[in-house]
Amino acid sequence: MLRLSKKTDYALLALRHLALAGSTGQTVPARELSETYDLPPELLAKVLQRLVRGGLLVSQQGIRGGYELAKPADQITVADVVTVVDGATKITACTDEGHDCDQFSKCAIRDPLWKLKDRIVSALEATTVAELASQVPPATDVFPVTLHR
Repeated sequence: MLRLSKKTDYALLALRHLALAGSTGQTVPARELSETYDLPPELLAKVLQRLVRGGLLVSQQGIRGGYELAKPADQITVADVVTVVDGATKITACTDEGHDCDQFSKCAIRDPLWKLKDRIVSALEATTVAELASQVPPATDVFPVTLHR
């Protein structure tokens, strides 16, 4: 089964929260993210550090420190997040870079599965953090969203 890692889940929660908070112009402390979503602080800190190193977040030190998006939410895709947190998306053990599999030359499913992976990556690339932030949140969310029609 294909599944996003827990680290990617945490990263997407944090980025969504920061996208919603971004309109206030304030940074959000890691503690607020951890407490709001009941995330383990140590693991969340590691995820946030990866997002900073990957250029998706900016961190501010000091008393008013915290995190903010490094670029607009509509320019950060789910694929960007997955790649920064977990590395390249794979659905098979073989890759197009190394041909060390004994079955590589005889494999009849490799190419169709690679095409499937490309479709999955395209869907992840087409979904932005802004899109995630625009979805109607659960009732317990801290940022109410008003839909204008």
